Amino acid sequence: MRGFSVTACLMALLLWCQAGWVQAEYQEIDAIAAVVEEDVILFSELLERLRLVQEQITASGAQMPPQNVLLSQIMERLIIENLQLQEAERRGVTVDDETLTRAVSEFASDNGMELEQFAQRLTSEGRNYIEFREQIRKEMMMQRLQRGIVNRRVAISDQEINDLLNSPYYSELLSDEFRVGHILLALADDADDDTIARAQAEADIIVDQLRQGDDFAQMAIATSAGSRALEGGDLGWRKAPALPSLFAEQVVQLEVGEVADPILSGSGIHIVKLLDQRGAGVQTEQQTLLRHILVMPSEIRTNDETAALADDLYRQLLDGADFAEMAIEYSEDPGSALNGGDLGWTSGTEFVPAFQTAMAATATGEISPPFESQYGWHILEVQERREQDMSQEARRNMAMQILHGRRFEEELEKWVKELRDEAFVEVRLN
Repeated sequence: MRGFSVTACLMALLLWCQAGWVQAEYQEIDAIAAVVEEDVILFSELLERLRLVQEQITASGAQMPPQNVLLSQIMERLIIENLQLQEAERRGVTVDDETLTRAVSEFASDNGMELEQFAQRLTSEGRNYIEFREQIRKEMMMQRLQRGIVNRRVAISDQEINDLLNSPYYSELLSDEFRVGHILLALADDADDDTIARAQAEADIIVDQLRQGDDFAQMAIATSAGSRALEGGDLGWRKAPALPSLFAEQVVQLEVGEVADPILSGSGIHIVKLLDQRGAGVQTEQQTLLRHILVMPSEIRTNDETAALADDLYRQLLDGADFAEMAIEYSEDPGSALNGGDLGWTSGTEFVPAFQTAMAATATGEISPPFESQYGWHILEVQERREQDMSQEARRNMAMQILHGRRFEEELEKWVKELRDEAFVEVRLN
C-alpha cells in the first residue's frame, strides 16, 4: 500500500471530513478502500465523491447526515458503478472521444455556455475538466450497458396495455405530475420471517418519524438502499402511470407532504412520500410518427467506421431500400430494432437534443442524413405528424411507452441487485 495502513488512511479520511473540505486542493491518499472483482476503489475516489455529495446536500438545504452513514452510502454507489463499468468493458461497450466531446458540449449548452466557458467555470470552482469528462464517459457507458441488457428483459403484453388503459389513475397522465420521495429497506431474497419482521418494525419507526416532521432527504440518505438515496430519495417529477407500479396507486391518493404506510415487495420494504404535485397544463401537443436506425461504435468498430456505415445505410435507403428491413438487420437499438425501428408517436421530449433537432429538421415522409448523439449514429424517418389525440391507437402507443419506461426501471433495479449479489467485493473501510 505504499506506506499507508488501512487504519492510518481511515484516520486521515475522518480528519479530512471534520476539516470541512476548506482546502482548495488535497493530497491524494493512494490506498485501497475496496476490492471489486478485478478492480479496486481508492480512498482518493471515495474522498472526491464525498466532497461532491456534501456540496450537493449543502446546496439543497438538507441536513447533513452522520459522516459514517454518508460514507457507507457513497461506498455502495461506487461499488455498483465499478461493477457496471467492468461489465461494460467485458461486453465491448465504449464511448469514443468525439462522441464524449459532443455530449459534454450539449451539457454545457443546456447550462447556457460554450464548451470553453464551461471548462473555465469548472476550473474556477476547483474541479478538473478532464476528470469531469471521464466521469461523463463512465455514465454514458453505464447507460449504454443498461439499455443493452435491461431492454431485453422487458416484455409488454396486450393485456398489460389494456389494464393500464382501463386503470383508474390513467387519466392522471393528462392532468397531474407527482414528485415522490422513496426509501428502500433492502431484504435478501432468502430473508427469514424474523428478518422481515425486524425490517417492518424499522420501517414503521421511520414512517412515524417522517410523519412527525423529520427531514425525508436526510432519512433517505441515512437509511435507504434505493438507487436515489444520495439524492435524498427524490425520484423527480413523474406522471402517475410512469411511477413504479409497486406504489403508483398509493401515491396518487396521497396529499402533498403525506407519507404512505410501508409497502413490502420482493426486494424489500418501500416508504414513499408525496413531496409535491402539479398540473400537466398542456392537453394537446404536436406528435411525430418515427422510426430510426442506430449504429454504435465498439471495440471492433471505430467512430469513423461507424459513421461510414451510417452513410452507406443512408445511401441505400435513398436508393429505395426498405427502412424496416434495414432496421431489423442493422439497428443496434434493442428497444426498436425488431419492430423495424418503429418508435411510435412521440413529442420528442424523451430524446436527447441532437435527436430532437434532427426530428424537427426532417420533413414529413423524408429520411434524415446520419447524425450523431452520445449513443451513436442515427438515421430517422418522419412518417407522419399530427396534433395529439386520444384515439385508441394513440392511447395504446402511449400506454406501451409508459409501461416500457416503468418496467425498465424495475428490471434495472433487479439487474443491479443481481450484479451486486454475484460479485466479489471486499470493503476495507469499517
